[in-house]
Parts: sequence; structure tokens; C-alpha cells
Amino acid sequence: MHFSPGHGRGNMKHVLVGLLVAVLAGATLAQSGDRRILAARDALRSGDHAALERLASSPEDHLLGHYVEYWRLLSRLDRSDEAVPSAALKAFVTLHSGSVPATRLAAQWLRRLAADEDWEGVLSVFPHTEADVELRCLAWQARHHLGDATVFDEIATAWRDLASNPVACHPVLETAATTARVPVDEVWWRFRQQIDSRDPSPARTTLEWLGVGQARPLRQLLADPAGYLDRLPENFHRSRAGRELALAALVRLARRDPPLAHVRLLRRAEHFTTDEQRHAYLALGYHGALSRLPLTTEWYRAAGDIDMTAGQREWRVRAALRAGEWEYVEQTIDGLDSAQRSEPEWIYWHARALAERGNHEAAKARYAEISGQYGYYPMLAAEELGRLFVAPERSAALAPEDKARAALDPGIRRAMTFYALGLPTEGLREWIAALRGKDRGFILGAAHVALDQGLLERAINAAEYADAGDNFELRFLTPYRELVEPQVVRQKLDLAWVYGLMRQESRFNIPARSSAGAQGLMQVMPATGRWVAGQIGLKSYHPRMLNDPKTNVLLGTSYLRLILADLDDHPVLASAGYNAGPSRARRWRSEHPIEGAIYVATIPIDETREYVQKVLVNKVVYAALLEGSAQSLKARLGTIPAAVETTANR
Repeated sequence: MHFSPGHGRGNMKHVLVGLLVAVLAGATLAQSGDRRILAARDALRSGDHAALERLASSPEDHLLGHYVEYWRLLSRLDRSDEAVPSAALKAFVTLHSGSVPATRLAAQWLRRLAADEDWEGVLSVFPHTEADVELRCLAWQARHHLGDATVFDEIATAWRDLASNPVACHPVLETAATTARVPVDEVWWRFRQQIDSRDPSPARTTLEWLGVGQARPLRQLLADPAGYLDRLPENFHRSRAGRELALAALVRLARRDPPLAHVRLLRRAEHFTTDEQRHAYLALGYHGALSRLPLTTEWYRAAGDIDMTAGQREWRVRAALRAGEWEYVEQTIDGLDSAQRSEPEWIYWHARALAERGNHEAAKARYAEISGQYGYYPMLAAEELGRLFVAPERSAALAPEDKARAALDPGIRRAMTFYALGLPTEGLREWIAALRGKDRGFILGAAHVALDQGLLERAINAAEYADAGDNFELRFLTPYRELVEPQVVRQKLDLAWVYGLMRQESRFNIPARSSAGAQGLMQVMPATGRWVAGQIGLKSYHPRMLNDPKTNVLLGTSYLRLILADLDDHPVLASAGYNAGPSRARRWRSEHPIEGAIYVATIPIDETREYVQKVLVNKVVYAALLEGSAQSLKARLGTIPAAVETTANR
């Protein structure tokens, strides 16, 4: 029989679609052996080694069958009283090379070998891992023990990326520091970075590497930096250690109260070197910027051209923005490193600075560099060029072959099976590994596979990963509309805003739970849910109710309405307040009205700043899709009204 080319392709499509339907249908049905997989996972969690040995000794044909052996070997590695089953580990890692369980097992095996000081073993297993900082440090440690001196050249090169690191890194870093493999100035740099952090306790270890026996003074300055500075002996400045500890106290005080730290610095300034004074002013500038203080740009100028971290350089720009010093904005953006200067955020603000200073043609050229991209700052840049956001036309239909390729992929099938078994952590790991390095068609096919299985979060993320500027109908879903829309109408909220916020909070994953304990579609904290329930008269509230979509949407939208009313009915303030708390959103205002984009740019919590930007972009996209008309991000940012009271607290 002869088929024309078109006829052949048509039949192939039918075959692929039929196969795809069969695979997807099978993914929803319980496989023979599911109970064994679940029992093995429970045994690992509970530490039931005997059960794991028993389950591993009676294999069954199952897509996830090799996980039982993986969990058994993990269990054996965790038992320090048992010899490492090297032969079995090697066989598994070799047989399943590159897979999720093989890679994770190799990492745990390497940690055990390092604990047993089997350095040759560490180096033999290291290539089978996905090396993170911890594993890289263990490999460095192994090379050092085996006489490879070149390891310290690598450590010296990476030194500034290792200021915050796992305990596993300490042995080789200590050797590098105490044998002058890295300059002493670099070791003091590490101490300074650790001091100016939320957890300064690791600074004690660095002091020990420097041979400075100052544990007690360090405890004192951390507990009471102002008192420590007031009690400094007259000769404190005669040693570097004395000056560095005084600087540490100034930095810790600057984190709490920059003006008070400035007063203490002025009292002692002549006892510090020029570089040390600049370091103190840098700390004042950085923390002054985070606290939105009027002297911030003066402090930054006093710091001069001292070496700064990426964050300190960026907040120098933000301080200039907050102060409205556009010439200084331009200068400080020029002071960013090349990677930072190429980011859309700083291209946009550089263009704004040029425009504010009358150089409109140069500003337009800069806006044009990013206006064709997708995101918060590209959207603002496009508006400056006169282009509002218009939802793109529906993307081209997905090729059936791409969806079939994804559905038949072993990694995607394993991920879907884990999700079906109620093991989302394992499912997510397999999902991420399955998409890594794949082409756009495959990734979009996987997004549709996830969508068919009701995994909206995975579908949205995959579509975004495939192309951040396309597939809007898949990336901006509107599920649960029968629950959301009535509450939006009742609370007099903007449907596009609520969907934009919900998408950012949970990606419509009902069981979503944050590390802080927020739950459900709108990520409501249990305590917040209880408070809102009291405000709206919802009786018999219990935190378990947050996993019910209807109750979660009721509480989330009610909370949004309450904080919106408390924050001048401004959606930017309410978005910030929903993430970080309304009192913070209120404190971040200025004593005078401020441009919404500048308010957002100077939110001092990175997570909240990025959250607000994404929620607002989501809102614009949803509005364009729901209303079918061009939308303005700048109009939604608006102007933030002046604060009734100002405070230096953050």
C-alpha cells in the first residue's frame, strides 16, 4: 500500500496521540508495586533499616523500583557502626550513572568517605556528584591530604566566594589562612563580611585563624557594640586586631542605629587608618540606605572608592534614587561591575538618570536595549518609549510529537509517578533533572503533560523555562475562578491583581507550604488566618482549613482587603504588606510622596522587592489577557503617599 507524505504524517500523528493518551492514562492508575515503593520511603523516613533490607530483597517490576535499593544504601551509609558497602554503592552509581538517585547517593557516599578519612575514595567518587560548595571543599581536603599543593591556588582564587560556607570547608580554609596561602588582608576581609551579617558567630573561627585570641572581646562587642566602643582603652589602635574589633563594633552598631554609630566613629576617627575609616563609612552608607536615612549618600561618598560587595554597590545606587540625586545615580551605576551594569534594572535606572538630566536621546537608546525583553524593568522601559503592554497573540499549537516525547521520557514518567504517589519532593527532583538541557519543544511538551495531570505549578514553571516571552496562555492560567471571582467582587478587589498575587504565592499549588509555614493557594500564615477569621466572623477556624481552596481564597482575599484599606488603598503598598507585613510596608514610605518605582526599588528586603515586582508584572499581564486591552505598569505603580510618621527602623 502506498501512502502520500501527508497521509503518512497524519497516521504518525494518530499513533503518537494514541500512545500519549495511553501513557497519560496509565500515569493515573496505580502500578503494581506502588505499595512497596511507599513502604520503602516510609521505612527510610522512620529509620526502619530491617524493613528496607526486606523490601530490597524482594524486587518487583516498577518504574521506581531502583529507588528501593537507593534508599537501602542511603540507610546503610547513615549507620556509622556499619562498614561502607562500597561494592554495592559502586554498582548502583555506575548502573544508574547521571540519574537523580545515583547522583544523590554519590554525594552521601562522598561525605561518609570524608568522615572516615578515606581521601582516595573521596576523589574517586567526586566525579559522580553534582559538586556543590560542600563537596568541592571535601575534594580540596582530600587533595591536600594526598599532597596536592595546587589546591591552595584554587582556594585563593575562590576565597571571596567562600565567606559563608559549610563546616566541611573549614579545614582547608584554615590551612590556607594559617599558612599564608591567602594574604592576611583577605582573611581580615572574611572577618569583616562575617561581622556584617545576620549571624556573625563564624567570625570567631576566622579570628582564631588570624592568631588573635579575642573570643571574649568579640562576645562583648556582639552583645553590646555601643558599650564596647565606650569602654575602648586609649591604646586600642596600636594593633590591627584592636582596630578591627573596634570597627566590628561600629559595624554591628550601624546595623542597629547608623546615626549612633556615626557619632561613635567621629569620636575615634583619628585612631583609624584611611582605609579603616572608609570601611566604617561604607557600613554606615549601606545600612543607612537600607533604613532610608537622609545622610546615606554623604556616608557613601565618604567611603570613596573602597572595595565593595555587589550588594553594597547596588544600595549606593538605591540611596541616590531615594534621595533624588540623579547625577549621583548615574555615577554610582557607572561604579557597578560590568555584570551588574548589563542587568535590566540598572540599564533602566541609568536611562532614567540620563533623561532626568536632559539627555533624552541617550536615554531612549538605553531604554531600547531592554524594551524588547520580558519582565518588570523591560516593561517600564517600553513604556518610556511609548509602548504599553499588549498581550501577545496565542502561541503556535504544540506539536503532538513534542508532547509525546515528553510523556514517554523516563524522567518525566518517574516524576509523574512520584507526584501520583504523594511524594512531591522526589517528583520535583526527577522533573528538574528531566528538563535539564532539553530543547524548547520538549519542555513545552512536558508543561502540557503536567497540565493534564493537574500539576499547574510544574506546567507554569516549565512554560516559563521554555520561553519567558511566550506561551502566556499557559503561563498565566486562571484556575479556581468559580472560587476567586465571587470573593474578588465581594471584596471589591482587582481580579488581575488577585490572580497575579496568587500566581506568585503558590503557582496554584493547593498543598504549597512555605518554610515559614504559609499554606495554600494564597499562602496564608496560620496566625494570619486566625486573625482574619476573627475579623470576618468565620467561626471554628482551624489551620487545617487553609488547605481547603475555598477557605484559603476567602481568608486570603479578606486579608488583602483589610491591608489595602490600611495602606491608603494602594496596591503597591498592599502587595509589599502581603509579603512582609503591613507595618513594614508602611515604614518603607518617605516623608514626602515618592514615585512608586523608586519605592519598590528601595524595599530593603530582597525577597519582598522581587515579589512586588513580579506581582505587578503578573497583574499587568493578567489584565491584558482578561480585558483584551493595552496595560500600563507605570500607572499601577503610581505615587506612594507620604508617611504620616517616619522611622529609621526596618
